[in-house]
Amino acid sequence: MNCLSLNCLMKAGLLLLLAAAGSAAAQAYPSRTVRIIAPIAPGGATDVFARTLAMHYAEAWGQQVVVDNRPGAGGMIGSELVAKAPPDGYTLLMAYTSHVVNPSLWTRLPYDTLRDFSPVTMVAEVPNVLLLHPSVPAKTVPELIQFARRRPHELDYGTSGIATAAHMAAALFAQRAGLFLTHVPYKGGAPAIYELIGGQISILFGSVATAVPAISAGRVRALAVTSLKRSTALPSLPTLAEAALPGYEAIGWFALFAPAQTSGTVIHKINTETLLIPRQREIRERFQAHGAEFQPSSSTELDERVRREIVKWREVVRTAGIPPMKN
Repeated sequence: MNCLSLNCLMKAGLLLLLAAAGSAAAQAYPSRTVRIIAPIAPGGATDVFARTLAMHYAEAWGQQVVVDNRPGAGGMIGSELVAKAPPDGYTLLMAYTSHVVNPSLWTRLPYDTLRDFSPVTMVAEVPNVLLLHPSVPAKTVPELIQFARRRPHELDYGTSGIATAAHMAAALFAQRAGLFLTHVPYKGGAPAIYELIGGQISILFGSVATAVPAISAGRVRALAVTSLKRSTALPSLPTLAEAALPGYEAIGWFALFAPAQTSGTVIHKINTETLLIPRQREIRERFQAHGAEFQPSSSTELDERVRREIVKWREVVRTAGIPPMKN
């Protein structure tokens, strides 16, 4: 009995020592370079936001924070790298909306979107804008819906690519409005809006940042934004929910994730530091230049959003008849 009791005490003591060591390591975080994986090529919003956070964290922590671009396969290459990294907080993922769309679009993922990541914080939200070529005789969303319903399969819409936030926004719009439109994907927002200006496509769901110059120049007609709240960049535009489709929301977002099993203390430290960013005007303006609203959240809120949107976009993809892609 005494031996058993002694063994129990020794085991309990060992567990306490391990817990204390883990706590101390978490409190010392970061003690070396932190790497943020941006699963997209340099220059885009994901890359810009990751670098903006990296500069802020480096200054706050006194440690180097670098951005490592790993583009390809709709963000899966970079995401897989983080999913398989040690869960110590030194490898983070700046994910974007494809993170919750990919489970419905690919026959197989090299990771489990829910099981292999620890949510850290939402970073930013970017609404898309419903744009028309001036030749389309619709001045409001209801007028566009009526016009398109009389011409099933005749109108096409462009987006910045398959599985992008813009594609999902357009697919959801078509489903909610009962429209039959043809999708024309482009390799980015810039070529898509050039094609809209040139009249090669009739409708475009584009990012606020890409759309504002064309709207200001009067080269395209803006009808609504895809967020539930009006965009600060285009405050006079109604939301699609206001204009015709109550409850409609399809917004692009960017968020930080760590490998699964990362210490809660480490996640809390990153999250807390992120919450301080809105105080810095320069950083807020950098996000706003890309049409983004800085929207930090708790890790729990991000986890709930990921779970909710995986279900939402799975249904949109299924209803739209988008075939799964093989990798």
